[in-house]
Amino acid sequence: MSPSVPSPEPDPAPEPAPAPEPTPEPLLSARGLRVAFPGRRGGPAARAVDGVDLDIGAGEIVALVGESGCGKTTLARSLLGLVRPSGGEVAFAGAPLAYTGKALKAYRRRAQLVLQDPSGSLNPRHTVYDAVAEGLRIHGHRGDERAAVHAALARAGLRPPERFLLRYPHELSGGQRQRVVIAGALVLEPELIVADEPVASLDASVRGEILALLLRLRDELGLSALVVTHDLGLAWNIADRVAVMYLGRIVETGPVESVLTDPRHPYTRALLSVLPESGGEPVVLTGEPPDPARVPSGCRFHARCQILAAGLPAGLADRCRTEDPAVLPGGGGRAAACHWAEREPAAG
Repeated sequence: MSPSVPSPEPDPAPEPAPAPEPTPEPLLSARGLRVAFPGRRGGPAARAVDGVDLDIGAGEIVALVGESGCGKTTLARSLLGLVRPSGGEVAFAGAPLAYTGKALKAYRRRAQLVLQDPSGSLNPRHTVYDAVAEGLRIHGHRGDERAAVHAALARAGLRPPERFLLRYPHELSGGQRQRVVIAGALVLEPELIVADEPVASLDASVRGEILALLLRLRDELGLSALVVTHDLGLAWNIADRVAVMYLGRIVETGPVESVLTDPRHPYTRALLSVLPESGGEPVVLTGEPPDPARVPSGCRFHARCQILAAGLPAGLADRCRTEDPAVLPGGGGRAAACHWAEREPAAG
């Protein structure tokens, strides 16, 4: 009798592929956000924010960049619930923003605004102590008010805090006043600050100190920030990601280094060209930004586009004049709302 032949062992079951890492949920997100203001004398509404998707991650600094009048301040204020959107949705920590008084008050403790002009933000009759303590009093803080004010001033770089408590705004330098404004935001221990042109009114020697402070707060506190600015140089120095805004829309977005070393949208290229370190000829945009009550057909930048003016194939030029590029996704990927950029290979 022949020996039995053992049956071959079955191949081991393949190990399951590792599950993809979940994408962290953004701290703040906007989807399809729109803000329209009534037109003058019954005219068309001004589309100040015209369909914006934007995410800000935990511990991330995003720079929102564009010319004056492009809608960036209106967008920032709508993200804070200070301006109610005409459409779309804002969510914070995964929950849609509610516009009831109680819900907004709770939200504004977690998300604070830092304005451009510290002189206009501070009551000249209030001492530094009262200015910083104001938020605590509004929100009914029940802990040690004095300790909270001291800690906020120290975090904002006003040390020792005792030197500043009884001073009035006119007794401070511009940089010190801006630090008081920042301390007034920090005293509530927010997760997000929205800083609207935070160094525009400061001397060049002080600007770097305030930007370094914002970076330190991000690193030490895990603070997220949306920094609104017209200055791409500032974005380069402080931001993780940049969103370039034109006439109510985000037209280019992505990691700051990739956007600013290889801009894809002609508008971003024009903004970069005027920086002293660009080394090239500045791009002079013709005319003023169009009226948001009369958004042109097609790409909203086409009437001022230096690349279209230099000559494009007829079919592509027609698309620029008649076809509105799609709204950009709000995440951290690289994107530009430009028909020409879609056809041009990226550098590198």
